[in-house]
Amino acid sequence: MTVSKRHIRKTLNIALPIMLGGAILYWMYRDFDWQALRHTMLHEMNWWWMLASFPFGILAQTFRAWRWQQALEPLDEHPRSRTCINAIFLSYASSLLVPRIGEFLRCGILNRKEGTNFAKALGTVVTERAVDSLIVLIITALVLLLQMPVFLSFFSKTGTRIDALTDFMSQFSAAGYAVVVICALVTSAGAYFFIKRLALYDKVKTTLCGLIDGVMSLKNVKNIPLFIFYSIAIWGAYFLHYYLTFFCFEGTSHLGLMCALVTFIVGSIAVLVPTPNGAGSWHFAVKTMLILYGIADQEALYFVLIVHTVQTMLVAALGIYGWISVGMTKETSKCTMRNA
Repeated sequence: MTVSKRHIRKTLNIALPIMLGGAILYWMYRDFDWQALRHTMLHEMNWWWMLASFPFGILAQTFRAWRWQQALEPLDEHPRSRTCINAIFLSYASSLLVPRIGEFLRCGILNRKEGTNFAKALGTVVTERAVDSLIVLIITALVLLLQMPVFLSFFSKTGTRIDALTDFMSQFSAAGYAVVVICALVTSAGAYFFIKRLALYDKVKTTLCGLIDGVMSLKNVKNIPLFIFYSIAIWGAYFLHYYLTFFCFEGTSHLGLMCALVTFIVGSIAVLVPTPNGAGSWHFAVKTMLILYGIADQEALYFVLIVHTVQTMLVAALGIYGWISVGMTKETSKCTMRNA
């Protein structure tokens, strides 16, 4: 029996991201003291702060669903709020296995349960990503401007020159540089295949028109201030979901808001590497920045491993809830008429 190219491609889409993330994690934790990690989790962590961060992780996805619902209204698409939220929960969880597949999955859920035009829904997703990218760029620029005096003060007080950053980078091993290069290459390849997948829809004129309509839907959003609020609230909730975990550990509890912002932005960029929920790339990027802020290597490893694992488990749990809830959701009359 011959294996089709489609099956090979699907297998690679699942296997390669997992292998890449696994390889980075193995390199980072190959000499890790797992007993010390267990002691930290059982006796040194303040788990109440971790629990306090959970509502913001849920809110971030909920705000995204409400914003998506609002973006669909100008296209005469009115999916139920509950379905949008469950679709978002499922999209994030599914992307743990196949990076970026969630963008297509959530559009498919709305199409099946609400009768929403798939191409239009996908177009609004493209618009959402553009808005999110703009917000991340603005936050990044502000953080760099606000944090520059802190960096200058740090180098001045420690008697260290600015070119000490070069010395810091020189501490990277060949494997460390290899990780950065591989992540960049895989991200580029992922972007290429994502664009190529979208190009498949260009063969069908009606689908292309629907995609364009979805992208252009933003200009017809009825309540622009609410849309802006949702967009800011999404990232505000994401940040609080991350920032509160600083107080779980004695080593990071004193770092402050700006350090949290810097590592948050670096981590947000790192998850562009197509690994399950940024596994490996996120660990590497955030750990590197924490060390720059004076956190010991071992403490930084504890932080990134525990925080990322727990937050990934939350995403998976929400995905399971969304899957059950979608299964119990009846199709709308619009969807029933379409299937008739």
